[in-house]
Amino acid sequence: MTARDRWRVYKRVCLMFFLAVVTITVVQRGHMSTGAQFHVERQTRQEAATGGALQKKGLYSGTDRFWKVSKRKQEPTTEDPKVTEERGARTWDVTTTNCTANLNFSNTEWFAGLEANFKQFLLYRHCRYFPIIINHPEKCRGEIYLLIVIKSIITQHDRREVIRKTWGKEQEIDGKRIKTLFLLGASANEVEKANHQKLLEYEDYIYGDILQWDFMDSFFNLTLKETHFLKWFSTYCGNVRYIFKGDDDVFVNVQNIFEFLGDINIKNLFVGDVLFKAKPIRKKENKYYIPQALYNKTHYPPYAGGGGFLMDGPLARKLYGASETLDLYPIDDVFLGMCLEVVQVTPIRHNAFKTFGLVKNKNSKLNKEPCFFKGMIVVHKLLPPELLNMWKLVNSDLICAQKVEIL
Repeated sequence: MTARDRWRVYKRVCLMFFLAVVTITVVQRGHMSTGAQFHVERQTRQEAATGGALQKKGLYSGTDRFWKVSKRKQEPTTEDPKVTEERGARTWDVTTTNCTANLNFSNTEWFAGLEANFKQFLLYRHCRYFPIIINHPEKCRGEIYLLIVIKSIITQHDRREVIRKTWGKEQEIDGKRIKTLFLLGASANEVEKANHQKLLEYEDYIYGDILQWDFMDSFFNLTLKETHFLKWFSTYCGNVRYIFKGDDDVFVNVQNIFEFLGDINIKNLFVGDVLFKAKPIRKKENKYYIPQALYNKTHYPPYAGGGGFLMDGPLARKLYGASETLDLYPIDDVFLGMCLEVVQVTPIRHNAFKTFGLVKNKNSKLNKEPCFFKGMIVVHKLLPPELLNMWKLVNSDLICAQKVEIL
Protein backbone atom coordinates (compact mmCIF):
# COMPACT_ATOMS: atom_id res chain seq x y z
CA MET A 1 0.00 0.00 0.00
CA THR A 2 1.39 3.33 -1.04
CA ALA A 3 1.65 6.34 1.22
CA ARG A 4 -1.21 7.97 -0.71
CA ASP A 5 -3.49 4.95 -0.09
CA ARG A 6 -2.64 4.95 3.59
CA TRP A 7 -3.52 8.66 3.78
CA ARG A 8 -6.96 7.99 2.19
CA VAL A 9 -7.68 5.20 4.71
CA TYR A 10 -6.63 7.46 7.58
CA LYS A 11 -8.97 10.27 6.42
CA ARG A 12 -11.92 7.85 6.14
CA VAL A 13 -11.33 6.48 9.67
CA CYS A 14 -11.16 10.02 11.09
CA LEU A 15 -14.37 11.01 9.29
CA MET A 16 -16.21 7.92 10.56
CA PHE A 17 -15.02 8.59 14.11
CA PHE A 18 -16.19 12.21 13.90
CA LEU A 19 -19.63 11.17 12.62
CA ALA A 20 -19.95 8.58 15.42
CA VAL A 21 -19.16 11.21 18.08
CA VAL A 22 -21.72 13.63 16.62
CA THR A 23 -24.38 10.91 16.48
CA ILE A 24 -23.81 9.84 20.10
CA THR A 25 -23.96 13.47 21.29
CA VAL A 26 -27.27 14.10 19.50
CA VAL A 27 -28.80 10.91 20.90
CA GLN A 28 -27.68 11.73 24.45
CA ARG A 29 -29.11 15.24 24.25
CA GLY A 30 -32.37 13.83 22.98
CA HIS A 31 -32.57 11.47 25.95
CA MET A 32 -31.74 14.29 28.36
CA SER A 33 -34.45 16.48 26.90
CA THR A 34 -36.99 13.68 27.01
CA GLY A 35 -36.00 12.81 30.57
CA ALA A 36 -36.30 16.42 31.69
CA GLN A 37 -39.66 16.74 30.01
CA PHE A 38 -40.85 13.53 31.69
CA HIS A 39 -39.59 14.80 35.06
CA VAL A 40 -41.49 18.07 34.65
CA GLU A 41 -44.67 16.29 33.59
CA ARG A 42 -44.38 13.84 36.48
CA GLN A 43 -43.79 16.66 38.95
CA THR A 44 -46.77 18.53 37.56
CA ARG A 45 -48.99 15.48 37.99
CA GLN A 46 -47.72 14.97 41.55
CA GLU A 47 -48.40 18.59 42.45
CA ALA A 48 -51.87 18.41 40.99
CA ALA A 49 -52.60 15.24 42.95
CA THR A 50 -51.47 16.71 46.26
CA GLY A 51 -53.03 20.13 45.82
CA GLY A 52 -49.71 21.79 44.81
CA ALA A 53 -46.29 21.85 46.36
CA LEU A 54 -46.80 25.35 47.72
CA GLN A 55 -49.51 24.09 50.01
CA LYS A 56 -47.01 21.82 51.76
CA LYS A 57 -44.24 24.38 52.34
CA GLY A 58 -45.55 26.65 55.05
CA LEU A 59 -45.92 24.19 57.90
CA TYR A 60 -42.38 23.87 59.19
CA SER A 61 -41.44 27.57 58.96
CA GLY A 62 -42.17 28.01 62.67
CA THR A 63 -45.22 29.05 64.67
CA ASP A 64 -43.65 31.23 67.30
CA ARG A 65 -46.57 33.61 67.71
CA PHE A 66 -50.25 33.36 68.41
CA TRP A 67 -50.94 33.76 64.69
CA LYS A 68 -48.45 32.13 62.40
CA VAL A 69 -45.93 34.66 61.15
CA SER A 70 -44.14 34.30 57.85
CA LYS A 71 -41.93 36.53 55.72
CA ARG A 72 -43.70 35.53 52.55
CA LYS A 73 -45.74 38.01 50.58
CA GLN A 74 -49.53 37.98 50.93
CA GLU A 75 -51.26 37.24 47.66
CA PRO A 76 -54.48 39.19 47.13
CA THR A 77 -57.67 37.21 47.47
CA THR A 78 -60.12 36.92 44.62
CA GLU A 79 -63.12 36.59 46.90
CA ASP A 80 -65.94 39.12 46.73
CA PRO A 81 -66.45 40.70 50.17
CA LYS A 82 -70.15 41.22 49.60
CA VAL A 83 -72.67 38.98 51.33
CA THR A 84 -73.50 36.46 48.64
CA GLU A 85 -73.99 32.77 48.11
CA GLU A 86 -72.25 32.78 44.75
CA ARG A 87 -69.13 30.64 44.56
CA GLY A 88 -65.79 32.40 44.04
CA ALA A 89 -62.53 30.70 43.12
CA ARG A 90 -62.71 26.99 42.30
CA THR A 91 -59.47 26.18 44.10
CA TRP A 92 -57.95 27.29 47.40
CA ASP A 93 -56.33 30.53 46.26
CA VAL A 94 -54.18 31.30 49.33
CA THR A 95 -50.66 29.91 48.93
CA THR A 96 -48.61 32.39 50.96
CA THR A 97 -49.19 34.76 53.85
CA ASN A 98 -47.52 37.75 55.41
CA CYS A 99 -48.87 37.95 58.93
CA THR A 100 -47.07 40.86 60.56
CA ALA A 101 -48.42 42.69 63.58
CA ASN A 102 -50.77 45.63 63.11
CA LEU A 103 -49.28 48.22 65.46
CA ASN A 104 -51.69 51.04 64.64
CA PHE A 105 -53.42 50.94 68.03
CA SER A 106 -50.67 49.40 70.17
CA ASN A 107 -49.88 52.71 71.89
CA THR A 108 -53.47 53.47 72.89
CA GLU A 109 -54.51 53.45 76.54
CA TRP A 110 -57.28 50.87 76.13
CA PHE A 111 -54.91 48.47 74.36
CA ALA A 112 -52.29 48.78 77.10
CA GLY A 113 -54.85 47.62 79.68
CA LEU A 114 -55.64 44.34 77.90
CA GLU A 115 -54.37 40.90 78.89
CA ALA A 116 -51.49 39.49 76.82
CA ASN A 117 -53.61 36.97 74.90
CA PHE A 118 -56.08 39.63 73.77
CA LYS A 119 -53.24 41.94 72.75
CA GLN A 120 -51.85 39.13 70.63
CA PHE A 121 -55.27 38.47 69.13
CA LEU A 122 -55.83 42.10 68.14
CA LEU A 123 -52.33 42.55 66.71
CA TYR A 124 -52.93 39.68 64.27
CA ARG A 125 -56.70 39.77 63.81
CA HIS A 126 -56.31 41.01 60.23
CA CYS A 127 -54.62 37.72 59.24
CA ARG A 128 -57.71 35.98 57.91
CA TYR A 129 -56.61 33.18 55.56
CA PHE A 130 -53.71 30.76 55.43
CA PRO A 131 -52.41 28.14 52.97
CA ILE A 132 -54.07 24.74 52.99
CA ILE A 133 -51.78 21.82 53.88
CA ILE A 134 -54.11 18.83 53.41
CA ASN A 135 -57.07 19.19 51.07
CA HIS A 136 -59.85 16.89 49.89
CA PRO A 137 -62.07 18.73 47.39
CA GLU A 138 -63.28 15.35 46.12
CA LYS A 139 -65.35 15.01 49.30
CA CYS A 140 -67.94 17.32 47.75
CA ARG A 141 -68.03 15.57 44.39
CA GLY A 142 -71.55 14.65 43.34
CA GLU A 143 -74.73 15.06 45.36
CA ILE A 144 -74.12 15.02 49.13
CA TYR A 145 -77.09 15.04 51.47
CA LEU A 146 -75.20 15.51 54.74
CA LEU A 147 -71.63 16.71 55.21
CA ILE A 148 -70.36 15.99 58.73
CA VAL A 149 -67.63 18.42 59.75
CA ILE A 150 -65.76 17.99 63.05
CA LYS A 151 -63.32 20.40 64.70
CA SER A 152 -60.28 18.57 66.04
CA ILE A 153 -56.58 19.00 66.83
CA ILE A 154 -53.63 16.85 65.82
CA THR A 155 -53.10 15.07 69.13
CA GLN A 156 -56.74 13.96 69.49
CA HIS A 157 -56.47 11.11 66.99
CA ASP A 158 -58.27 8.77 69.41
CA ARG A 159 -61.37 10.97 69.23
CA ARG A 160 -61.31 10.98 65.44
CA GLU A 161 -60.89 7.21 65.38
CA VAL A 162 -63.93 6.51 67.56
CA ILE A 163 -66.05 8.99 65.56
CA ARG A 164 -65.16 7.15 62.34
CA LYS A 165 -66.29 3.89 63.95
CA THR A 166 -69.55 5.31 65.30
CA TRP A 167 -71.70 8.28 64.28
CA GLY A 168 -69.22 9.80 61.82
CA LYS A 169 -69.03 6.75 59.57
CA GLU A 170 -69.40 7.59 55.88
CA GLN A 171 -72.44 5.78 54.55
CA GLU A 172 -75.57 6.02 52.46
CA ILE A 173 -79.02 6.06 54.06
CA ASP A 174 -82.06 5.65 51.81
CA GLY A 175 -79.96 6.70 48.83
CA LYS A 176 -78.67 9.84 50.59
CA ARG A 177 -74.89 10.11 50.87
CA ILE A 178 -73.05 11.13 54.05
CA LYS A 179 -69.45 12.39 53.96
CA THR A 180 -67.17 13.23 56.89
CA LEU A 181 -64.31 15.71 57.35
CA PHE A 182 -62.11 16.76 60.28
CA LEU A 183 -60.88 20.37 60.51
CA LEU A 184 -57.36 20.97 61.87
CA GLY A 185 -54.66 23.60 62.11
CA ALA A 186 -50.95 23.05 62.74
CA SER A 187 -49.58 21.63 65.97
CA ALA A 188 -48.99 24.14 68.78
CA ASN A 189 -46.15 21.99 70.15
CA GLU A 190 -42.98 23.32 68.52
CA VAL A 191 -40.82 20.45 69.81
CA GLU A 192 -43.05 17.66 68.48
CA LYS A 193 -44.54 19.57 65.56
CA ALA A 194 -42.77 17.64 62.80
CA ASN A 195 -43.62 14.26 64.36
CA HIS A 196 -47.24 15.24 64.89
CA GLN A 197 -47.49 16.31 61.26
CA LYS A 198 -46.06 13.04 59.95
CA LEU A 199 -48.54 11.06 62.03
CA LEU A 200 -51.41 13.20 60.80
CA GLU A 201 -50.39 12.80 57.17
CA TYR A 202 -50.24 9.03 57.64
CA GLU A 203 -53.69 9.12 59.26
CA ASP A 204 -54.98 11.06 56.27
CA TYR A 205 -53.27 8.60 53.92
CA ILE A 206 -55.36 5.84 55.53
CA TYR A 207 -58.70 7.64 55.84
CA GLY A 208 -58.57 10.64 53.48
CA ASP A 209 -60.81 12.80 55.66
CA ILE A 210 -58.55 15.59 56.99
CA LEU A 211 -58.66 19.29 56.09
CA GLN A 212 -55.66 21.13 57.52
CA TRP A 213 -54.54 24.74 57.28
CA ASP A 214 -51.25 26.38 58.16
CA PHE A 215 -52.28 28.27 61.29
CA MET A 216 -51.60 27.23 64.87
CA ASP A 217 -54.38 25.35 66.66
CA SER A 218 -55.45 27.34 69.71
CA PHE A 219 -58.65 28.41 71.46
CA PHE A 220 -58.84 31.85 69.85
CA ASN A 221 -57.98 30.35 66.45
CA LEU A 222 -61.19 28.32 66.46
CA THR A 223 -62.69 31.32 64.67
CA LEU A 224 -60.09 30.84 61.93
CA LYS A 225 -61.24 27.26 61.65
CA GLU A 226 -64.78 28.55 61.14
CA THR A 227 -63.87 31.08 58.43
CA HIS A 228 -61.53 28.68 56.63
CA PHE A 229 -64.21 26.00 56.46
CA LEU A 230 -66.81 28.48 55.15
CA LYS A 231 -64.40 29.62 52.45
CA TRP A 232 -63.48 26.01 51.61
CA PHE A 233 -67.15 25.00 51.44
CA SER A 234 -68.01 27.96 49.20
CA THR A 235 -65.14 27.02 46.91
CA TYR A 236 -65.72 23.29 46.50
CA CYS A 237 -69.19 22.28 47.68
CA GLY A 238 -71.93 23.30 45.30
CA ASN A 239 -74.08 20.19 45.82
CA VAL A 240 -74.24 19.71 49.59
CA ARG A 241 -77.75 19.89 51.02
CA TYR A 242 -77.02 20.01 54.76
CA ILE A 243 -74.02 20.40 57.06
CA PHE A 244 -73.63 19.09 60.59
CA LYS A 245 -70.73 20.84 62.31
CA GLY A 246 -69.53 19.94 65.78
CA ASP A 247 -66.74 19.11 68.19
CA ASP A 248 -64.83 15.83 68.46
CA ASP A 249 -66.24 15.03 71.93
CA VAL A 250 -69.95 14.82 71.09
CA PHE A 251 -72.43 12.00 70.65
CA VAL A 252 -74.54 12.39 67.50
CA ASN A 253 -77.56 10.37 66.41
CA VAL A 254 -77.52 10.58 62.61
CA GLN A 255 -80.81 8.68 62.28
CA ASN A 256 -82.47 11.41 64.34
CA ILE A 257 -80.92 14.07 62.10
CA PHE A 258 -82.50 12.37 59.09
CA GLU A 259 -85.83 12.09 60.87
CA PHE A 260 -85.71 15.78 61.80
CA LEU A 261 -84.77 16.92 58.28
CA GLY A 262 -87.42 14.75 56.71
CA ASP A 263 -90.18 16.61 58.56
CA ILE A 264 -89.16 20.20 57.80
CA ASN A 265 -88.83 22.50 54.82
CA ILE A 266 -87.22 25.67 56.10
CA LYS A 267 -85.14 28.01 53.95
CA ASN A 268 -81.87 29.15 55.56
CA LEU A 269 -82.10 26.44 58.20
CA PHE A 270 -79.79 26.85 61.18
CA VAL A 271 -80.70 24.80 64.25
CA GLY A 272 -78.93 23.89 67.48
CA ASP A 273 -78.65 24.63 71.17
CA VAL A 274 -79.28 28.35 70.69
CA LEU A 275 -78.60 30.98 73.32
CA PHE A 276 -80.71 34.15 73.22
CA LYS A 277 -79.64 37.37 74.96
CA ALA A 278 -76.43 35.80 76.26
CA LYS A 279 -74.19 38.30 77.99
CA PRO A 280 -70.44 38.61 77.47
CA ILE A 281 -68.56 37.09 80.41
CA ARG A 282 -66.50 39.69 82.27
CA LYS A 283 -64.86 37.43 84.86
CA LYS A 284 -61.19 37.13 83.93
CA GLU A 285 -60.82 33.61 85.31
CA ASN A 286 -63.48 32.30 82.90
CA LYS A 287 -62.40 30.63 79.67
CA TYR A 288 -64.88 32.77 77.71
CA TYR A 289 -63.92 36.09 79.30
CA ILE A 290 -64.18 39.09 76.97
CA PRO A 291 -62.90 42.56 77.95
CA GLN A 292 -65.15 45.57 77.55
CA ALA A 293 -62.77 47.07 75.00
CA LEU A 294 -63.29 44.15 72.64
CA TYR A 295 -67.09 43.95 72.91
CA ASN A 296 -69.06 46.70 74.63
CA LYS A 297 -72.64 45.64 73.90
CA THR A 298 -74.92 44.22 76.59
CA HIS A 299 -75.87 41.02 74.75
CA TYR A 300 -74.55 38.79 72.03
CA PRO A 301 -76.71 38.12 68.98
CA PRO A 302 -78.46 34.70 69.09
CA TYR A 303 -75.94 31.92 68.51
CA ALA A 304 -75.75 28.14 68.75
CA GLY A 305 -73.35 26.33 71.07
CA GLY A 306 -70.38 25.20 69.01
CA GLY A 307 -70.62 21.60 70.25
CA GLY A 308 -72.97 20.77 67.37
CA PHE A 309 -75.43 22.46 65.04
CA LEU A 310 -77.14 21.84 61.71
CA MET A 311 -77.47 24.19 58.74
CA ASP A 312 -78.26 23.99 55.07
CA GLY A 313 -75.65 24.39 52.33
CA PRO A 314 -76.93 27.59 50.68
CA LEU A 315 -76.90 29.34 54.06
CA ALA A 316 -73.26 28.32 54.63
CA ARG A 317 -72.28 30.16 51.45
CA LYS A 318 -74.13 33.26 52.65
CA LEU A 319 -72.37 33.02 56.01
CA TYR A 320 -69.02 33.01 54.23
CA GLY A 321 -69.94 36.28 52.55
CA ALA A 322 -71.07 37.69 55.88
CA SER A 323 -67.84 36.65 57.60
CA GLU A 324 -65.88 38.74 55.11
CA THR A 325 -67.66 41.88 56.33
CA LEU A 326 -66.81 41.37 60.04
CA ASP A 327 -63.72 41.61 62.19
CA LEU A 328 -62.74 38.25 63.64
CA TYR A 329 -63.95 37.55 67.17
CA PRO A 330 -62.13 35.22 69.62
CA ILE A 331 -65.18 33.02 70.39
CA ASP A 332 -66.07 31.04 67.27
CA ASP A 333 -69.73 30.23 67.95
CA VAL A 334 -70.46 33.86 68.91
CA PHE A 335 -68.73 34.98 65.70
CA LEU A 336 -71.01 32.69 63.70
CA GLY A 337 -73.98 34.26 65.49
CA MET A 338 -72.71 37.65 64.32
CA CYS A 339 -72.60 36.30 60.75
CA LEU A 340 -76.20 35.07 61.11
CA GLU A 341 -77.18 38.55 62.25
CA VAL A 342 -75.61 40.06 59.11
CA VAL A 343 -77.66 37.81 56.81
CA GLN A 344 -80.75 38.36 59.01
CA VAL A 345 -81.26 34.71 59.89
CA THR A 346 -82.43 33.78 63.39
CA PRO A 347 -81.15 30.37 64.51
CA ILE A 348 -83.73 27.86 65.75
CA ARG A 349 -83.42 26.41 69.23
CA HIS A 350 -84.15 22.69 69.47
CA ASN A 351 -84.25 20.53 72.59
CA ALA A 352 -82.52 17.61 70.84
CA PHE A 353 -79.25 19.56 70.79
CA LYS A 354 -77.62 19.32 74.22
CA THR A 355 -74.25 21.01 73.88
CA PHE A 356 -74.00 21.60 77.65
CA GLY A 357 -74.95 18.08 78.75
CA LEU A 358 -78.36 16.52 79.26
CA VAL A 359 -78.85 18.16 82.66
CA LYS A 360 -76.85 20.88 84.43
CA ASN A 361 -75.82 18.58 87.28
CA LYS A 362 -72.76 16.85 85.85
CA ASN A 363 -72.99 14.08 88.46
CA SER A 364 -76.58 13.21 87.57
CA LYS A 365 -77.19 9.65 86.37
CA LEU A 366 -79.39 11.08 83.62
CA ASN A 367 -76.23 12.19 81.82
CA LYS A 368 -75.34 8.49 81.41
CA GLU A 369 -78.81 7.19 80.57
CA PRO A 370 -78.83 5.59 77.08
CA CYS A 371 -82.59 6.01 76.64
CA PHE A 372 -82.10 9.78 76.73
CA PHE A 373 -79.26 9.57 74.23
CA LYS A 374 -81.46 7.52 71.92
CA GLY A 375 -83.84 10.45 71.56
CA MET A 376 -81.25 13.20 71.15
CA ILE A 377 -79.41 14.59 68.12
CA VAL A 378 -76.31 15.96 69.89
CA VAL A 379 -74.97 15.45 73.40
CA HIS A 380 -71.70 17.16 74.32
CA LYS A 381 -68.71 16.17 76.44
CA LEU A 382 -68.04 12.45 75.96
CA LEU A 383 -64.53 11.05 75.94
CA PRO A 384 -63.75 8.23 73.45
CA PRO A 385 -64.42 5.27 75.82
CA GLU A 386 -67.70 6.87 76.97
CA LEU A 387 -68.75 7.61 73.40
CA LEU A 388 -67.99 4.09 72.20
CA ASN A 389 -69.83 2.53 75.13
CA MET A 390 -72.88 4.80 74.70
CA TRP A 391 -72.95 4.09 70.96
CA LYS A 392 -73.06 0.35 71.59
CA LEU A 393 -75.85 0.76 74.16
CA VAL A 394 -78.00 3.03 71.99
CA ASN A 395 -77.61 0.75 68.97
CA SER A 396 -78.27 -2.47 70.88
CA ASP A 397 -81.67 -4.02 71.55
CA LEU A 398 -82.35 -1.19 73.97
CA ILE A 399 -85.85 -1.13 75.45
CA CYS A 400 -86.89 2.21 76.89
CA ALA A 401 -89.96 2.58 79.09
CA GLN A 402 -90.92 5.82 77.35
CA LYS A 403 -89.56 7.45 74.20
CA VAL A 404 -88.48 11.03 74.63
CA GLU A 405 -90.60 13.06 72.22
CA ILE A 406 -88.29 15.78 70.95
CA LEU A 407 -88.11 15.39 67.18
